[in-house]
Amino acid sequence: MRRGATIEAVHRVHAVAVRDGSVVAEAGDAALVAFMRSSSKPLQAIQLARARGDMDVRDLAIASASHLADEAQLAAVRALLAKAPANVDELECGPEGDPPSPLNHNCSGKHAGMLALCRAHDWPREGYRLAPHPVQRAMLAVHAEAAEVSEDEIPTAVDGCGVVTFALPLERTAHAFSRLERLDGGERVAEGMRAHPELIRGPLATDTRLMRALPGWIAKGGAEGLLCAAGHGLGVALKTEDGSGRALGPAAAAFFAELGLDLGELAVIPLENSRKERVGEIRI
Repeated sequence: MRRGATIEAVHRVHAVAVRDGSVVAEAGDAALVAFMRSSSKPLQAIQLARARGDMDVRDLAIASASHLADEAQLAAVRALLAKAPANVDELECGPEGDPPSPLNHNCSGKHAGMLALCRAHDWPREGYRLAPHPVQRAMLAVHAEAAEVSEDEIPTAVDGCGVVTFALPLERTAHAFSRLERLDGGERVAEGMRAHPELIRGPLATDTRLMRALPGWIAKGGAEGLLCAAGHGLGVALKTEDGSGRALGPAAAAFFAELGLDLGELAVIPLENSRKERVGEIRI
C-alpha cells in the first residue's frame, strides 16, 4: 500500500489453484491452515438445497451471502424466512444495524437457511447454531465431503455469528470449491450465486466483482482475508497472512493472470482521503 510514493504497509498473500485434485498453481504456502469463515456459506447452502426443493436461486444466493443489508438483500432474507417458515426473532446471529436487528446481520441469510433446514428435517430450531445440533453436524459433514477429508481432521471453532466455523489447508479449501458444483445440490447453489452476484456481498466487494468479471465463476470471501472461487472445474483459495481483506483484489488479479484469466479491474485499489482525493493505491 503506497501513500504518495512511499510504501506504508505490505500484505503477504498465499494462493493455490486446484483442478481434479491436483495443484496447478500456487504462491506461498498451499498447506497454510485457515478457518473458512464466511467462505463456507456456499458449502453450507448445499445442505439447504438438498433438503428443500422449493428453494429458488435467490433463496440459495442469499443463504450463501455476506450481505450489506441493502433493500434488495433484506427483501431476499425476508422471503427466505417466510418460506422456511421462521421469524426474525428466531435468528441466532445477533443484532446489527440501526435500529439493531438480527435481520441486518450480514449472516442473516445463512441463518435463515439453517432455520429452513430445521423445518425440513423437523429438528429443534432453538440452539441450531451450536456444535452438537444436527444443523452444525450436517455442516461439518458437507465440508468433509467437499474437501474429501474425514470429519475428525477438520479443526472447528465459533464463527463471528455464533455458528461453527471450519479450518482446512488452503489446498483442501480450493479442492472443496473445485468440487462444489459436482456435489448433490451444489449446482443449484452455484446457479443462485451466478444469477445474483449482487446479493453475495456488494458492488465494491472482491467476490461480487470477480463473479461479474468472469462469467461462469462463483466467488465468496471470508473474514481474516480469505477469498475462495471456482469455475470450469478449477478451485482457487487466497489468504492474506495478516488477515487484511484489502489485499485480495490485487492479489487475485495477479494470481488469476497466471491461470490465463483476466481480473485486471481488481489489480489496483485506489486509496482516497475523506475529500475523495486519490492519495495512493494498493497493488502488487
